Amino acid sequence: MGSVRKASAWLGLVDDNEDERYYDDDYSDGTEPGEAWVTDPRVKVAADAAEERGRRIGTVTPDSFRDARAIGELFREGVPVIMNLTAMDAADAKRVVDFAAGLIFGLRGSIERVSNRVFLLSPADTEVVSGEPAAHRTDGFFNQS
Repeated sequence: MGSVRKASAWLGLVDDNEDERYYDDDYSDGTEPGEAWVTDPRVKVAADAAEERGRRIGTVTPDSFRDARAIGELFREGVPVIMNLTAMDAADAKRVVDFAAGLIFGLRGSIERVSNRVFLLSPADTEVVSGEPAAHRTDGFFNQS
């Protein structure tokens, strides 16, 4: 299609039939009308596989203290939880931190401040590995000595 025809089609002065020549009326996507598409049973959703291996991390951004229950339920299941309290006012955020402190004390977990008003709650069987900056490392890929 020439540039004048494209401009005319864009302005709506002529019909734009260019796309129609690429479609084949005989094309079938493999399903008949009313037939549902079925996933191969060997394929697992990532969340299912992660749950089986215990590799889940929950993120909760509560709006009020009422949302603390979601944090507690995830943590009781053994899921590390990232609490983002930036959307809360200071008084409610303090209550949620107090709740989380009781939660980790009761279940022998740990709490770590990630950034301002963002905390990581780790269950007892989870190890938090903090990375050492590359400049301070004595071994590794960039060691030139």
